[in-house]
Amino acid sequence: MATARALLVASLVLCCFLLPCYGTVLFSSLQRTLEVTASPTSQQVLKAGVDKITVTWGVNQTLPAGTDSSYKTIRVKLCYARISQADRPWRKTVDLLKKDKTCQHKVAARPYSAANRTTQSLDWTVERDVPAATYFIRAYAYDGDDKEVAFGQTTDANKTTNLFQVQAISGRHATMDICSICFSVFSVVSLFGFFYNEKRKAH
Repeated sequence: MATARALLVASLVLCCFLLPCYGTVLFSSLQRTLEVTASPTSQQVLKAGVDKITVTWGVNQTLPAGTDSSYKTIRVKLCYARISQADRPWRKTVDLLKKDKTCQHKVAARPYSAANRTTQSLDWTVERDVPAATYFIRAYAYDGDDKEVAFGQTTDANKTTNLFQVQAISGRHATMDICSICFSVFSVVSLFGFFYNEKRKAH
């Protein structure tokens, strides 16, 4: 009886350790098998809602055949560079991918076939809500269980090379600025007109 109880307790303890690990993927466990390039030049400034990025990706052709046999989907993301993560915990890099905040902006997702290892590409317009920061592009390969199994990116491991910047939308519009100026001029003219009429009445 005591032995059975001990086995039960041991099983429960083991489950408690295993459950947090189930379904989790560490970035450090992924192999960099994808070659990823993007059109912006180093330190180029792109305007949110206006400029486009051409992203190209494919499996490194020097790797052995079968390296990509489990790949089913490629997801491309816009990621914060190290310089734009400093003192910003909401952009913090965490090895546990489900908690990682490095790549918060989705660019695209494409199906992947190991039988066709040709390079793929797409054009993506920087979305209007992308904040001002320094970025790079990263692509993840997912397996049939929708788990990350590999990656590739346009920068080095330290996220310090081949970076580009995004200039955010200020929130003001040229038409609104013109209307504001016109309203201000009208207000001033009306004020002068009011004082002029009052002065005439006084005389």
